[in-house]
Amino acid sequence: MGCPPIQIGGMDDHIHIFCVLSKSLSVAQFIENIKKPTSRWLKTKDPALQEFHWQNGYGAFSVSQSRMPNVRQYIRNQEIHHKTVSFQDEFRKFLKEYGVAFDEQYVWD
Repeated sequence: MGCPPIQIGGMDDHIHIFCVLSKSLSVAQFIENIKKPTSRWLKTKDPALQEFHWQNGYGAFSVSQSRMPNVRQYIRNQEIHHKTVSFQDEFRKFLKEYGVAFDEQYVWD
């Protein structure tokens, strides 16, 4: 998609894709191009996964050059990090920290 990856990682309930977003692709298009084919692929791996679907929402944050090493390290340490802080609590913290208005009713599905 013309979006070179910098760091990718995740947990059972979420993934992180730290990349350079192509100038010809919107964030929504990028997410759609990740979710659709991976959902189709995963459903072929095990009959128990036939009902798999990504949640409707997503979060996208820009990162300054000076913060790149911190973000890479953060993604690498997900398993350790989420032993003490849940994904949901952390996502709420990010939204509040960056002044993103949200309604709990629509964040999780």
